[in-house]
Amino acid sequence: MNDGIAVINCSSYRDGHKLGDTSLEAVSDVLMEAETFVWVGLFEPDMELMAKVQAEFGLHELAVEDAQTAHQRPKLEEYGETLFVVLRTATLVGDEIHYGETHIFIAPRFVVTVRHGESSGYTKVRERTESMPDRLALGPGYVLYSIIDFIVDQYQPCIDKLQERFRRLEEQLFMPDSTSDNLEDFYNLKNELLTLQSAAMPLVEICTQLLRFHSDIIPKENRVYYRDILDHVARVTHAADRMREMINAAMQVSLAQITIRQNDVVKRLAGWGAILAVPTMVFSLYGMNFEFMPELKWKAGYPMAMGAITLIVLLLYRRLKRVGWL
Repeated sequence: MNDGIAVINCSSYRDGHKLGDTSLEAVSDVLMEAETFVWVGLFEPDMELMAKVQAEFGLHELAVEDAQTAHQRPKLEEYGETLFVVLRTATLVGDEIHYGETHIFIAPRFVVTVRHGESSGYTKVRERTESMPDRLALGPGYVLYSIIDFIVDQYQPCIDKLQERFRRLEEQLFMPDSTSDNLEDFYNLKNELLTLQSAAMPLVEICTQLLRFHSDIIPKENRVYYRDILDHVARVTHAADRMREMINAAMQVSLAQITIRQNDVVKRLAGWGAILAVPTMVFSLYGMNFEFMPELKWKAGYPMAMGAITLIVLLLYRRLKRVGWL
């Protein structure tokens, strides 16, 4: 992979102001300057580029290996003065949710983000952060907050889209004369909801750890921002919990409707079976070929038998129709 494609941005900052863009090779020289930190953004870098980043920032080989291979669970790990944070991203594209990963190496003097998969870039995050020098002066801890906050904000449109889909399925479920149970749709919706929830839930533990420990990276002035992230995550997870309960209830209703429809079919079959039993019994009686059957010689025997059968069948039909079996 070309470094120019993988390296989205590499900039240095001091006192909340951007000093300028720099190259990876010059990072070690920039870090020698006091009160300066570097923010590097990478997108699906290859092994050669990751080795270069590892050498410049002194990253641990296990964390670099995780960042290279991706497909990691959300987590926070400590390697000396460097923290390694893995986050799942969710981006709404049309009606579909696309998932990706962002791996973050953060220390008192640098932030390195590694993006994998389909996710929104952090150009807007960088521009917004650079427009607030008083907050950017708080250091890499505020940059980490800005990235996590941006990722969490992307969860809300996704949960809103899932809720919209659920409302449509719920309306179909209670439509009169509906013959579709939508069980498969509810099941798929629940799986998508659980996937989104599994991306958001670990952020509670990650932010809690950042608040309680790592004061060298997250100073006291920054902690209020991480509490704000916890509030946003709580809103998403609570909405997901409520929606999951409603999906479970809807699936139970759907199963009940299937059972009711099956019972209706059984009742109809039983009703028609009772109606057909009358002519079947009469015809089977006359098919026994007894020698002494006086009514066989009646001229009115055939019309009387057919009339009796028709009358009984009509009475049964009317009765079963009235009780809702037909």
